Amino acid sequence: MEIMQPNLSQPYPVKAIKPSANLILRVAAIVYDVLIVLGLGFAVALIATGINGMEEVNGPIFQSLLFIVIFTFFAKFWTSGGQTAGMKAWKIRAETIDGRAISLQQALIRFLFAFLSAGCFGLGYLWVLIDKEQLTWHERLSNTRTTVIPKGKK
Repeated sequence: MEIMQPNLSQPYPVKAIKPSANLILRVAAIVYDVLIVLGLGFAVALIATGINGMEEVNGPIFQSLLFIVIFTFFAKFWTSGGQTAGMKAWKIRAETIDGRAISLQQALIRFLFAFLSAGCFGLGYLWVLIDKEQLTWHERLSNTRTTVIPKGKK
């Protein structure tokens, strides 16, 4: 008798073992991370202004730099350990549907579509309240999820 292994290449191959994070935990982590991102943006603007002879800095190059810095912040933490500082504080983690670390491509999709989730009056985030798997729009699109870390685990 041959034992069948789950096909992990499918979007939702394994029933979730850890519970999904509720909306309150997600928003609390977002608030915490937004404060950090604002600080990063301020530091980048300060450095760019200094390099520009204390003149105002704007335009596509500066905006691209800000995008890269902010995406790098999230991608680094999501792909290595699954937690930003806000997520650590609230004991939640970003991971694939089957519990593995997310890839850089998934991090990019998650990051870009998180703006869509928020930009549509927050409907993409509120979706966790009606979704049977408690996933946001950007989690569905990136095949990721946000889970609560069980007590006693890091």
